[in-house]
Amino acid sequence: MATPRHFLQFKDLARDEFEYLFARSRWIKEKFKRYEQYWPLADRTLVMIFEKQSTRTRLSFEAGMHQLGGAAIFLSTRDSQLGRGEPVEDAAQVISRMCDVVMIRTFDQAIVERFAGHSRVPVINGLTDEYHPCQILADLYTYIEHRGSIRGRTVAWIGDSNNVCNTWLQAAEVLDFNLHVSTPPGYEVEPERAGLPGTGHFEAFADPMQAVRGADLVTTDVWTSMGFEDEADERKRAFADWQVDARMMKQAKPDALFMHCLPAHRGEEVSSEVIDGPQSVVWDEAENRLHAQKALMEYLVLGRVKSEK
Repeated sequence: MATPRHFLQFKDLARDEFEYLFARSRWIKEKFKRYEQYWPLADRTLVMIFEKQSTRTRLSFEAGMHQLGGAAIFLSTRDSQLGRGEPVEDAAQVISRMCDVVMIRTFDQAIVERFAGHSRVPVINGLTDEYHPCQILADLYTYIEHRGSIRGRTVAWIGDSNNVCNTWLQAAEVLDFNLHVSTPPGYEVEPERAGLPGTGHFEAFADPMQAVRGADLVTTDVWTSMGFEDEADERKRAFADWQVDARMMKQAKPDALFMHCLPAHRGEEVSSEVIDGPQSVVWDEAENRLHAQKALMEYLVLGRVKSEK
């Protein structure tokens, strides 16, 4: 039996594979917009395991699998044996014998790594505390859709050095673009946590205005991620000067895009005038989770597929 390909961190795939996925995302999305049926995963099953709650991740994977002709099964750790102490390794061996691909959204990256190590089918990281590779796959496709290649461009990350930021760090290395990061003191990037002991594609800025200067894309996330709710008030005080507002966006290139992985807290990490403004592509970004993940599932299950005319 061939060893399955997994997508647990962004760097698990190479640049040429991402270029293929971006092309497939475009083709699959165009077919979807024309209401043309495309069922390459007919009779295939996706199992979705959730320890962390979700809106976009569940909807995009579940709808996506149905649109590819397959079936999606939702499992919560609260109502399965995984939540009652069954070893991850045992669950992986059983679940992977009954489906064709698994998506896991959980807290600890080690859980998805352990599951994948004992799975007979591809495993996709739907989010962990360390990484969010499917989000950045969709974000990059959205940039390419609007502006073309991201190679050599500059992305400015403003806010918390969280799982999304860690994944942008990996993406900059793989796809050869520049990442400017500005965080409050005490919330700085840890390159080793992102799996990058050293990088020539990353630069840290104490001043967020300096970080966005000349950027092609400005992106952010909530100041308090899931699991850090007890720190919410402290974080609001620490991050007060890191809101992406119109004044900050003016420091970026005139045609710079704004992204946010959502859900957004308007008036905190982003102002309403920015997220609802002409540079914002957050709704395209959210929709593209659907199409990019369809391309990803197709690739992990079937390998490269030649596009029909």
